[in-house]
Amino acid sequence: MRLLIDDAHIELINKAYEFYPVDGVTTNPTILSKIGGNPFDTLKSIRKLIGDDELHVQAVSRKAEDIVEEAKYIINILGGNTYVKIPAIPEGFKAMKMLDCSTQILYTATAIYTPMQAYLAAECGAAYVAPYVNRIDNMGFNGLEITKQIQDIFENNEMETEVLAASFKNSQQVLELCEYGITAATVSPDLLVAFAKNSAIDEAVETFIEDFESFAGKGKTMRDFK
Repeated sequence: MRLLIDDAHIELINKAYEFYPVDGVTTNPTILSKIGGNPFDTLKSIRKLIGDDELHVQAVSRKAEDIVEEAKYIINILGGNTYVKIPAIPEGFKAMKMLDCSTQILYTATAIYTPMQAYLAAECGAAYVAPYVNRIDNMGFNGLEITKQIQDIFENNEMETEVLAASFKNSQQVLELCEYGITAATVSPDLLVAFAKNSAIDEAVETFIEDFESFAGKGKTMRDFK
């Protein structure tokens, strides 16, 4: 499973990249609203930081023709390996078909709540579909099972579209989808840190260091010996 960061705060993205195996960044209008200002200033900073890794940016136009033009504009500014997020609604499907037929623009179908939305987006040619796991749960359905069902549909029909699972509330949800073979997940920086945050882990590491220093000397490491 590839891991992406779902955030636009450059300092949090930088920290995630410093410590963890991250494959890209996803954004949406709500995330960008927390930064404010010119959205492309934020997105250009992210692109500069992550290099050629994936960057997902949402188009906000309402009509298909405008979504297509907005997608072209986004790619022109942010360059290759930028995925335009397009909502899986009728105007969005129309835009997806237009992009798939006439351009090489990669796009991610977003706001996925049902397997049929995902299927339609895949038929249009989406590179990814992004089911909202926790938001589906909040509607009274099982977000994990729906995400797995989408994966099964793609595999059984030999579709090339991949699942980019989003909207998680805990690391167990991510783990379950990882075990199932979901291609990618986008998580908040806080949730990424929680993957390996455990007092028992910290205690074990501290005990190892203290035991080593008990015979080697305070502050000593393996580099102090031959």
